[in-house]
Amino acid sequence: QVQLVEFGGGLVQAGGSLRLSCAVSRNIFSRNVNVMGWYRQAPGKQRELVATITNFGSTNYADSVKGRFTISRDNAKNTVYLQMNSLKPEDTAVYYCNARIDYTGVRDYWGQGTQVTVSS
Repeated sequence: QVQLVEFGGGLVQAGGSLRLSCAVSRNIFSRNVNVMGWYRQAPGKQRELVATITNFGSTNYADSVKGRFTISRDNAKNTVYLQMNSLKPEDTAVYYCNARIDYTGVRDYWGQGTQVTVSS
């Protein structure tokens, strides 16, 4: 069974920083872990894309986080990171890790979610 295990999150003041990480729980060839990314869902809102990164390192960001957030990954560890700087109260949400993995077939996997709260 494949699981995504998230770490990080918490409470921070506006302007502060947090780092999220997410690891694939099972030993899978890194070439079978395709796009990895982060999504978030604020109360009363739909889940939205924050950032994605391919296994070749190509990145994509939501306009709202460009210049403040950085996504990266360690293919050897099948781990993706999200460095969040200059946090704003509107960044408050539950953040979910996502990975498209080819393991007995290609499908999307999701982490359990981690709360990020930014106080003003």
